Amino acid sequence: MNRALFIFALLFTSICFSQSIRFDGFIQDEQKNPLEMANIMAINNGTKAMDSYGITNDKGKFQLTLKPNTSYIIKVSYLGMKSKDIAITTKTENITQNVVLDGAGIELEGVEIVREMPVSIKGDTIVYNADSFKSGTEKKLEDVLKKLPGVEVNADGEIEVEGKKVSKLMVEGKDFFDGDTKLGVKNIPADAIDKVQVLRNYNEVSALKGLENDQDNVAMNIKLKEGKKNFWFGDVTAGIGVAELDSRYIINPKLFYYSPKYSINVITNFNNIGELPLTAQDYFKFTGGFKNMMKKGGSSFNVSSNDLGISLLRNNRAKEIETKFGATNFAYSVNKSWNLSGFGILSTSKTELETKSQTTYLGSGDQDKRDENTNQKNNLGLFKLSSTYKPSDKFQFDYDILTKLTKQEEYSDLLRESIVTNQATSETIFTTKKQDPTSINQNLNLYYTQSTKNIFAFEMQHLYQDENPFYNANLRTQPFSDDFLTGYNSGQNRNDYNQNRFVKTNKLDAKLDYYYMVTPKSNINITVGNTYSYQNFNSHIFQMLDDGTRNDLTDSSNNNDVDYRFNDAFLGFHYKILTGKFTLTPGVSVHTYQMTNGQL
Repeated sequence: MNRALFIFALLFTSICFSQSIRFDGFIQDEQKNPLEMANIMAINNGTKAMDSYGITNDKGKFQLTLKPNTSYIIKVSYLGMKSKDIAITTKTENITQNVVLDGAGIELEGVEIVREMPVSIKGDTIVYNADSFKSGTEKKLEDVLKKLPGVEVNADGEIEVEGKKVSKLMVEGKDFFDGDTKLGVKNIPADAIDKVQVLRNYNEVSALKGLENDQDNVAMNIKLKEGKKNFWFGDVTAGIGVAELDSRYIINPKLFYYSPKYSINVITNFNNIGELPLTAQDYFKFTGGFKNMMKKGGSSFNVSSNDLGISLLRNNRAKEIETKFGATNFAYSVNKSWNLSGFGILSTSKTELETKSQTTYLGSGDQDKRDENTNQKNNLGLFKLSSTYKPSDKFQFDYDILTKLTKQEEYSDLLRESIVTNQATSETIFTTKKQDPTSINQNLNLYYTQSTKNIFAFEMQHLYQDENPFYNANLRTQPFSDDFLTGYNSGQNRNDYNQNRFVKTNKLDAKLDYYYMVTPKSNINITVGNTYSYQNFNSHIFQMLDDGTRNDLTDSSNNNDVDYRFNDAFLGFHYKILTGKFTLTPGVSVHTYQMTNGQL
């Protein structure tokens, strides 16, 4: 029987592998030089459909997956060269064939476009014709991107093109929720997409393009179909289900409007199935204009937010989750020189967790039981306003302000029971966590091009954070001894401890860059910058007594009061040169650091 199953599995595997064959080779010019990013597609003679498509790599190599025993027309094209059609008929073996394109141009009296090329390349821009890759089953932008050669989308909505992460997503040249890729790939309707533009070596400031190391910067711009411009469009996802005890629902309306003057996007989501449109991790990592502007200084000083461990959970890790989410994004052109944009995101969720466990020891029959119930409430708010003023190609002034507001609460009730030699003991522990952090980040940037060889850039960023995490532990058990904490009152029926913590941060970064263009492929950069950070941290422990009064544990061993100052002033010199495919940026920077702290 096992041998029969093995033979059947072998035959089944052979059949599966025979369902497709590989057609590969190299595309070159007449001098045998490889042609990178050449287009090659296979048109099925029977169905007239495109069965496979590919782009050559830097060595000119291509690879297509075709059906066996099928006739194809292989269409090969490259900008500035004659296109070539090759007829092939596949069998069951792989095919290897090289293609040489003729560089001589042809003068035509008239041109009739029968089929638009799926991919075209112009400089640093790759343009995908979305309809060439659609099959009609796509619902969102994510489904379209997964079919584009060289493009990948992971489960968190992050996009990669040729192995490089897309840092900004735009629609019709306007930032989509400040360029966040997750909200875009999960919500933009597939039927509205006309072109997908990949912008390599991207720099938000046109005056600095080519001056900085932008080779890893990739942005993506979505071009809409003509019928989706100057017109409201969107979709609604709704569902309801009835379980044995609780009903389940999801309502997910989305609305979009784009015109040359302004654009508006609205995304909402209401559900109790555990679907989180924006997780806590997404919320805290949402860049919102935070720029690593001091990276060329040679040192880094980061300010992290306090973390109590309160997090939003998905439906497979919680008993009940109810989420309400709303987001809106706008862009408005006041005139040809001045553009305003911004977004607002609000999210509220309620999460209920329940954990039950029981351990029985076989030798003695003793038991340990644990029953824990946790309720979380999370309210998140994110708001940004941006302004760009560019009266000419020589001057640009940018300002934006980002505000983050959060209110989080977590209540836990833990019951522990032990049965030892038929005697039962139990204790109950109540814990409370709360925090209402606030942060405000402001960016101010000035760019001035004095001449084709002299460029100045001034950038300044200010960050203010105010955090107040609170922790409470209420143990329904005998109190600790007097020496547990100085000033502790042991004559109570319970231990009720509380801790307040306050953290305030002010951080200011500023730098001035001067660029001198030595040649079109090399420049000298002189940077003067400063980073200053001031933080104050204090915490206080107090005890709640049985009569409801408060016992402040004022001894210095129970409290903190810390002031910390950090200052980094630096001067940097860098020389950048492009040689072939290599970018060299040798440089040196001189720093003077000052750090002081005072504590209780």
